Amino acid sequence: MPKEWTDKQERQYEHITDSQKEQGASPERAKEVAARTVNKNRARAGQTKTASRSSVEDKSPQQCGGQRSGRKGPKGPTRDQLYNEARQRNIEGRSKMSKSQLAAALDRKKNA
Repeated sequence: MPKEWTDKQERQYEHITDSQKEQGASPERAKEVAARTVNKNRARAGQTKTASRSSVEDKSPQQCGGQRSGRKGPKGPTRDQLYNEARQRNIEGRSKMSKSQLAAALDRKKNA
């Protein structure tokens, strides 16, 4: 675990990792989910040098509770997450695109 994490964040990481494994996730996936959760909470608390807009403005991992992981309600990444990926891939016109348009543009870029 990174040295910047507090004892509480390390305990949270271990708890999430164990919980994910109990739910059937692979050890690698469990560690990834736990690290992302702790790091997002750190970003929301202002404990990191940089933080994405979606980390700061989106729901906390505890509030989200798997809403975007194949359950009812909104599925897949948020529009902001798609926009950030489109920005990284230099997709033109991204600022005027809707969520579905961003997803389609990213799919075209990946398949090209």
